[in-house]
Amino acid sequence: MPRFAANLTMLFTDRPFLERFDAAVRNGFRAVEYMFPYQEDTDGIARVLERLKLEQVLFNLPAGDWGAGDRGVAVHPGRRDEFRRGVAQAVDLALRYRCRRVNCLVGKRDERLAYEEQWRCLVDNLRYAAGQVAPHGIMLLVEPINTYDIGGFFLSTSAQAVRLLDDVGAANLKIQYDVYHMQRMEGNLVHTMARLKERIGHVQVADSPDRHEPGTGEINFPYVLRQLDATGYEGYVGLEYRPSGPTEASFGWIETMGFER
Repeated sequence: MPRFAANLTMLFTDRPFLERFDAAVRNGFRAVEYMFPYQEDTDGIARVLERLKLEQVLFNLPAGDWGAGDRGVAVHPGRRDEFRRGVAQAVDLALRYRCRRVNCLVGKRDERLAYEEQWRCLVDNLRYAAGQVAPHGIMLLVEPINTYDIGGFFLSTSAQAVRLLDDVGAANLKIQYDVYHMQRMEGNLVHTMARLKERIGHVQVADSPDRHEPGTGEINFPYVLRQLDATGYEGYVGLEYRPSGPTEASFGWIETMGFER
């Protein structure tokens, strides 16, 4: 049976960030994830996690200036120092929050540079990051993202992600498999998850093509999630979707599809 984590970047957005943790608990969730804690009240996050006895499942490494269009800096050779400072920030907060997974959004293709130059930079940065988090028992993740939502994103297919894991060669580097992004880019979800079951460290869901809750689009989620179970996956499934209406009204699919919160 899948275990679900509420993504507080996408859900309960009608209230301040720290109030979203309480809302998750009121709606039956015992685990949360979100994109970035760095611009939030980081001490407040630690306190609310402790008060509510919530499990912090995942957050991302710093990804540059989001408002200016950055979607990660790991592929940019001129920003290696910035990337390494971000790794240190993430480790500090992961330890405070008892979070055992951090995800790296790798960034966009820079057409002024050779593709392989960016690839080598990415491999080097991820090898460094994996080495920094490993002593703390933290898993590093990389996420392929569809190029419809983020044009020019450097890592966009499961095949690229596998090549990246092979080139980095770190045992604690895994794939964050977002069902929505992978449906947009390549489909073949069940076969791919089964084939890569040893290489997937976290799963996220939203329906395609509009990124709303499961049951609003083209993906057969009862089948996909049961087949994910059949692979032996024991991690959380992050609900990283934009609700089609009020957040609280978007959870009915869980019970309707025969799952539990």
